[in-house]
Amino acid sequence: MEHLATVMVAAQFAAALALFNGIFTTLGQGHVASNAIQAIARQPEARGSIEKAMYIGLGMAETSGVYGLVVSFLLLFVNPFVGTFISMM
Repeated sequence: MEHLATVMVAAQFAAALALFNGIFTTLGQGHVASNAIQAIARQPEARGSIEKAMYIGLGMAETSGVYGLVVSFLLLFVNPFVGTFISMM
């Protein structure tokens, strides 16, 4: 049973790493928004195209954070490794 505890600890560590993705997602979105505001301040007539590109970039960055959240939930609550380990015993 000590091997099962090792599998559980490894899954929790991997889930923490997957959630760590959210920190970098937030920093990246702040960087995108900051650069978009600076670009609009320099060229106000290009506001529409800059905002459109910003929203597409923010949406793509957000999916990375959501994928990290989904992976961490899978590892914590569904945890396919535990079922495989128990079936091998």
